Amino acid sequence: MNLLVMMVSAWFSFTAPAWLHSMDQAKKVSHEKHTPILINFSGSDWCGPCIKMEKQIFENPEFQEYAAQNLVLVNADFPRLKKNQLPKDQIALNEKLAEQYNKTGVFPLTLLVNEDGKVLKRWEGFPAKDAQAFLTQLKSIH
Repeated sequence: MNLLVMMVSAWFSFTAPAWLHSMDQAKKVSHEKHTPILINFSGSDWCGPCIKMEKQIFENPEFQEYAAQNLVLVNADFPRLKKNQLPKDQIALNEKLAEQYNKTGVFPLTLLVNEDGKVLKRWEGFPAKDAQAFLTQLKSIH
């Protein structure tokens, strides 16, 4: 019984890594932790591969555990439905990030960048068959 209690406690004590919405904030955290930044450009309410990526990779516990320790996460979402529209300041931040890293509007687009914002790896579309394959790619880069 004690093992079960410990496992449940461990499960609830684990918190999924936070997705930041500001590249400036991400760079600051990246410099502090000396970890790369994973930027994801998504269309959360219209892009099929983006939705699949969220569910199959980003919500995967193995990815979340790895990301919490080894990455700073940035989400630049571009929803289309009126009910999902972001605040104007967030739209401006996302557009600024897209101007720098996603001028052609590829969705999904995932980038691994260093703490200064230099691109280390670029994935257009769905990056891997599953979370484990994506983690293998990430681990091989940094």
